[in-house]
Amino acid sequence: MIRRLSTGDGSRASPVVAFAGGGTAGHVFPGLAVAARLGRRVVWIGSRDGVEKQLVADAGIEFRGIPAGKLRRYLSVRNVTDIIRTAAGIVACLRILKKDRPSLLFSKGGFVSVPPVLAAWLRGIPAWTHESDFDPGLATRINMRFCEKVLVSFPETLDYLPAACRQKAVVTGNPVRDALYSAQPHLGRAFVGCRDGLPFLLVIGGSLGSSFVNALIMASLPRLLQRFFVVHQMGAKEFTPASKANYYPAPFFRDELPDLMAAADLVISRAGANTLAEIAALGKPSILIPLPTSGSRGDQLRNAAIFQARGASLVLEENGATPEALVSAVEALFEGTERRAAMGRCASQLGAGRPDKAIADLILRRLG
Repeated sequence: MIRRLSTGDGSRASPVVAFAGGGTAGHVFPGLAVAARLGRRVVWIGSRDGVEKQLVADAGIEFRGIPAGKLRRYLSVRNVTDIIRTAAGIVACLRILKKDRPSLLFSKGGFVSVPPVLAAWLRGIPAWTHESDFDPGLATRINMRFCEKVLVSFPETLDYLPAACRQKAVVTGNPVRDALYSAQPHLGRAFVGCRDGLPFLLVIGGSLGSSFVNALIMASLPRLLQRFFVVHQMGAKEFTPASKANYYPAPFFRDELPDLMAAADLVISRAGANTLAEIAALGKPSILIPLPTSGSRGDQLRNAAIFQARGASLVLEENGATPEALVSAVEALFEGTERRAAMGRCASQLGAGRPDKAIADLILRRLG
């Protein structure tokens, strides 16, 4: 379960830490993991209409909503209106920071994090940013120039940073929810009604869902369900109820996800950095289907390539991810246990340590 945050002694005189980020759960859950370890009053700045609003509220953190534009790498008329929204977001953040008076702002990325970072810089409040992906996204590339410290998940990420930013970078890993480390496989099986001994496949298409992954899984179900129990997170907009033996579809998993992942014998997933960090924390073998460059900046392809190169995952790129290829890959991994066990060990090496604690300790030392 998501742990609700303590605000220390309840006094507003104790240091306040502001968090910023959103757009997807991947820009929220790592921040929540760090916030849960601080023992300080925390406020979260995010989009008024983003997924972060409910996730933050569920964690017991004060939420501050701002208008937010989207950062695009291509020409669009909407860029003009989004510049106005971003400017409005900066003004709103200046007011929020003046009222809450945080001692530090921690950014987890997403386009909504840019106005808070710029506002903190204008107010002389130290700001830190954390990048979950192998190479920094556009929001992080903007934010890092105005931040005191840049935290990254992979040592190789340092090569993607400008020299000036590399000097203030720290490799911390990607934090995951504390519940992952105490997850119980039997609770995951009980939640979906999967009997003991039946191989358990967990399919995650990202917090917003994936049309491609969903269609691929649906086409593969006739063969998969003959041998496996399939738990399928489809995304709220993509969700289609279905009543099939050995199949449990859902729009989105929250508090139960750690137990479900702990129960999984194999995870089939997109290659978002947050999901990969959770896979690594639990040492799970995986088949990754990364977003192609036609639908992203290519970050998932690079994330997946690391996990494949380290022996933790198999990668099926979309142009070759047919139902036949997927089923064949799954069945090959279940011809014995050793190959999956080896992949799990490699995944664990990628998730070594406790990034949530390491980052929280850095923040607390900075706060003095």
